[in-house]
Amino acid sequence: MVFDNGRLVEENMDVDALRLIIADKGLHVWIDLENPTPEESRLVLEDMFQFHPLAIEDCIQESSLPKVDDYEDYVFLVMHAVSFNRQDLFSAIECNLFIGREFLVTYHVEPMRSISVTMEKCRKMQMGIAKAPDRLVHAILDMMVNNYNQVLDELSLELQEVEDNIFTVEEKDLMSSILRAKRELETLSQTIRPQRDVIGRLGMGELKVIRSPALPYYRDIHGHLQKIDGQISSYKEQLFLTMDVYLNKVANKTNDIIRVLTILTAVTTPIMIVGTWYGMNFDGMPELHSRSGYFTAMVVTLVSTAGIIGWMKWKKYI
Repeated sequence: MVFDNGRLVEENMDVDALRLIIADKGLHVWIDLENPTPEESRLVLEDMFQFHPLAIEDCIQESSLPKVDDYEDYVFLVMHAVSFNRQDLFSAIECNLFIGREFLVTYHVEPMRSISVTMEKCRKMQMGIAKAPDRLVHAILDMMVNNYNQVLDELSLELQEVEDNIFTVEEKDLMSSILRAKRELETLSQTIRPQRDVIGRLGMGELKVIRSPALPYYRDIHGHLQKIDGQISSYKEQLFLTMDVYLNKVANKTNDIIRVLTILTAVTTPIMIVGTWYGMNFDGMPELHSRSGYFTAMVVTLVSTAGIIGWMKWKKYI
């Protein structure tokens, strides 16, 4: 895309025409490389703009952390967009940006909604976002942050489902849902916090390619990321409370089982003692030859069992 004072004048130009446009200081360009071939990457990054080899290496190789490097006449920025649905875990999409005073080069392997939406706004000349590359970068980053809010909404629904299912879902399935939500929150937190620091640098005015009028916009994005980080922290606390309720539920269930087993053991103790004692059948046991031995053993067993049951009821154990 080629812009003149914020107005889109040309799109999908050939390489030779782009070289002439780049040499024209009155225009600025936005080149978006979506899943480019090695030849396309070399042509744009090395031949056309002659970016630093380290920046090109960081651009082509996938990175899990955001970064910002300030070169002589441009800034290299690595950011990550996220997508999330109820069936899969997070999907992080890396976006690399080379930001100059008169050019913007974006490099990403997968399609990105923030890129496509910003391009459509440029075609419609909305809000003057194409007046300068730093305005374009702000529009892209602002859309990324808005997508984080959608992810938080999905996470909020998932946490609510976990809370609602504490007393209705089997322990194994519920624990799996809790651990899944915990991993998702940790992943999102590890994605948001480093990017918050990077955006903070963009809004401090230490980078030459970010003009002074654009700094408040970047500080606004930084504020949004801080708010999102705070929401993530509150969701973590909510999840920890849910896990405590779940663990208490499991502990209570275990205690109930132990209580029932203890009562059964106590009730059957007289039967076990009498049966074991007279089951030895030694010749020297006079009770074995008594005519009333069977009746006596039965009465002792029943009375002892009834006595234990009555004592437990009196103590309100049952």
